[in-house]
Amino acid sequence: MTAEPAVRTSTDTPAPPPSPSPARRQTLLASAAAGTTVVLWASAFVGIRAAGHALAPGPLALARLLVGSLVLGAMVAVRREPFPARRDWPGIVACGVLWFGLYNVGLNAAERLVDAGTAAMLVGVGPILIALIAGVVLREGFPRALVLGMLLSFGGLVVIGLSSSGGGGGSVGWGALLCFVAALAYASAVVIQKPLLARVSALQITFLACTVGAVACLPFAPALVREAGHAHASPIAWAVYLGALPTAVAFTTWAYALARTSAGRLGVTTYLVPPISVLLGWLVLGEVPGWTALVGGVLCLSGVAVSRLRLERWKR
Repeated sequence: MTAEPAVRTSTDTPAPPPSPSPARRQTLLASAAAGTTVVLWASAFVGIRAAGHALAPGPLALARLLVGSLVLGAMVAVRREPFPARRDWPGIVACGVLWFGLYNVGLNAAERLVDAGTAAMLVGVGPILIALIAGVVLREGFPRALVLGMLLSFGGLVVIGLSSSGGGGGSVGWGALLCFVAALAYASAVVIQKPLLARVSALQITFLACTVGAVACLPFAPALVREAGHAHASPIAWAVYLGALPTAVAFTTWAYALARTSAGRLGVTTYLVPPISVLLGWLVLGEVPGWTALVGGVLCLSGVAVSRLRLERWKR
């Protein structure tokens, strides 16, 4: 006798795949936000290089900060965040002048002398400068890992400064110095910002600091109007992109990721910014750092990595 065919019931249908747990979902969203930030920050070095041929450092910084302030202001308005207390304003103003004003103008000027990938590698020493400043101002000390990392990174700075890529060793040397000044301004602002984050949201601080930076760059407004009137659409589009995405969106996604993961784990993702900048510079601008600059950049980033080591034998 042949067996009767089995009758398929509703219970035989395959079960849907289990949905990720809330913790897993938060991890995935944080990773996506961090990845978005890294790519946008890497693209900023390419955008500055592309727009800098038509817009001078000051006008380009002002255009970027005006756009960023408008976008961030809209986000703050939607969330209806309260303004910070009076005691927090001096720190916010300092962050705005250093991080958004001096940093942007210095980096814009540097990228007239060095390619986007080299600039990204040079600015990548920022975490070491933060640790050095925090060691003095916040009395966090100077572990051996930090000292060794500092020596490696500053050795990399010297190598890049002596390289001959990008139109002459002299121009690269000045470009490296300007990148260092930009990184120092950024690092100082981060140390100033650290205690503020206990009382003011990252989004609110970013919006207000960006606005302060724009106000500080207002003396460049006449030059911006003049240069924008003679520029093609591409540099203007890059300036708008820099303000809307690498400034407004990237800082927001970074704050989102930071709230859902550890600062140490998130900080490691910034190591991806220089290689992505080199890749984007090659794809978009057809620029690749010279071998000497690449070696110096590897030294810089190696120094940052070493400075974050927490080996027990270095804690003795």
